Amino acid sequence: MTASPAKPALDAADRRILDLIQTGFPIVPRPYALIGEKCGLAEEEALRRVRRLKEIGIIRRLGANFRSDKLGFRSTLCAASVPEEKLADFITRVNAEPGVTHNYLRRHKYNVWFTLIGPSREEMSALLERIGHETGVAILDLPARAIYKIKVDFNMEAGEER
Repeated sequence: MTASPAKPALDAADRRILDLIQTGFPIVPRPYALIGEKCGLAEEEALRRVRRLKEIGIIRRLGANFRSDKLGFRSTLCAASVPEEKLADFITRVNAEPGVTHNYLRRHKYNVWFTLIGPSREEMSALLERIGHETGVAILDLPARAIYKIKVDFNMEAGEER
């Protein structure tokens, strides 16, 4: 396991932006103008801050969340026991797949957990087999039997330190 990186400094405007975009990114022609207006910033400054938050890893991605099952896709939870010396390469390989939505490092025998969404069980199984073959790491495939979506918002303005 690698050490956790130092927490980046976030000011009140950064925190306000994070609160706004995680719960209701504005679907308007100029979303950063609206975000900036709500934060007392110019459009360019709001966009610059969002880009910075993405660059430093606070924001992982900006995008819509779809109900994959309603679109005919399947999902699976995957786990792998990855030796320390293969960890970086394995994570890079897994994260290169567009269907990987989450990837977590855990202190456990199975130290890498990720979710994969794909058009069919067969295609996902083939992809996991290919990743396993390429990396030399076996992957547990734990297909979803039911989908549970829990909405989680992180109240960033509640306090300066969390």
